[in-house]
Amino acid sequence: MNSINSSNKISLLKTYAIIVISISIYSCKPSTEKMPDKKIDKLIYPSDVIPFMDEFKILLGDGKSSDNLIDYEDKDFFYVENDDNANWVVYKTPNSGVTSRTSSNTRTELGQKEHWTATDGGKLTGTLKVMHVSTSGDPRVSAAYSTVVGQIHSDSGHENEPLKIFYKKFPGHTKGSVFWNYEINTKGSNDKRWDYSTAVWGYDFSVVSDDTNAPPLEPEDGIELGEEFSYDINVYKGIMHLTFKSKGHKTVHFTKNLVESDFKTEADIPKQIRTLFFPIGRDGVERENAYAGEMQYFKQGAYNQSNGKSPSTNMVWSSGADTYEGDIAKQYANGDYTEVWFREATVGIGTSPN
Repeated sequence: MNSINSSNKISLLKTYAIIVISISIYSCKPSTEKMPDKKIDKLIYPSDVIPFMDEFKILLGDGKSSDNLIDYEDKDFFYVENDDNANWVVYKTPNSGVTSRTSSNTRTELGQKEHWTATDGGKLTGTLKVMHVSTSGDPRVSAAYSTVVGQIHSDSGHENEPLKIFYKKFPGHTKGSVFWNYEINTKGSNDKRWDYSTAVWGYDFSVVSDDTNAPPLEPEDGIELGEEFSYDINVYKGIMHLTFKSKGHKTVHFTKNLVESDFKTEADIPKQIRTLFFPIGRDGVERENAYAGEMQYFKQGAYNQSNGKSPSTNMVWSSGADTYEGDIAKQYANGDYTEVWFREATVGIGTSPN
């Protein structure tokens, strides 16, 4: 009886071992059943959209800055939006915040780390659309309702700007204007400096209203908010070559010598300047060699030209816009800001235009 029981026990143990081994082998075998996909939302940074961010630093509309823009964003000023199946880098800044030591206007704007001379040259491109400009301001003031979307800035001497590319749209208009300004590198006191403006599409900087309550006529060939355009700034051997393109608009080219002045004498001063700047005491002439030898760098983004200064202090630059004592949330809520989107941009050395 005992031997039968022992035999049964051994048989049961063998059977149990076979079952355990089989379960173990089966559980280790890779499953052929397809598991449901798990969606992972990856955060997209501006540096994922425009890869040159390692060559720039940034100043935001509240005065914050950063020298490292890889995997960097700020949801109030500098971030990514998706539109038309493309990712866009957003630059947003209020009419009043904290800005640089040389300006009264806020910006969310890149500043190139590497500096160069006009003779050395450099190149910056951008494809963008302006989504918003300030809806408050004084239509008699040239800078009102505008933003700068690309610059060359000097880091020597007077630290003036041989190039500022503007977008401006008056309230009530569908179409705005794109134009570029050249600021003279003033001979003598920089208090006498002025900007000469050239229209690309629409008006130049000098077209303003005579009426505080009404804009001038709408430009026929202007650019709408949200309408894409591009610029190419190419400085080669001291000459600045500019190209502007937009679907449905004529492609426009300009050249400007940055190392030999067009404005050396009072007789060289254009009528536009006599009308716009002479009334505010800006009647200087330029150094004969303009920006030759001075260090330059590119800037790109949204440099808001609408500020809260009274037009009575300066009918060119004091925009008279609403600022809500610097409250950024209130400015955003009431349309007192600028917002610019870029989907492509490059930076590099100047190249021969031929």
